[in-house]
Amino acid sequence: MKRRPEGRNDDLRREYTIDYAKAARGKYFRRLLKEGANVVVLEPDVAKAFRDSAVVNDALRSLLAIALASRRVTTRSSRSARRRAAA
Repeated sequence: MKRRPEGRNDDLRREYTIDYAKAARGKYFRRLLKEGANVVVLEPDVAKAFRDSAVVNDALRSLLAIALASRRVTTRSSRSARRRAAA
């Protein structure tokens, strides 16, 4: 077995250490909202109805499926109908 060199440390380098005492929670939250990030803030009463984001996504997908299924099918008018109306 090779011996480890003396003084070697498996910790991160000094430039990669983070001082959590200076960290701020939600520091970039307002900027993300202003720039149009994929963050959606639910109203408190709506948030109570869903336990996590997966449930919200499932509900929205089912609503979208219902909306797409209930769309009216528009029929294209035929040329013969136009000719009859013009005559």
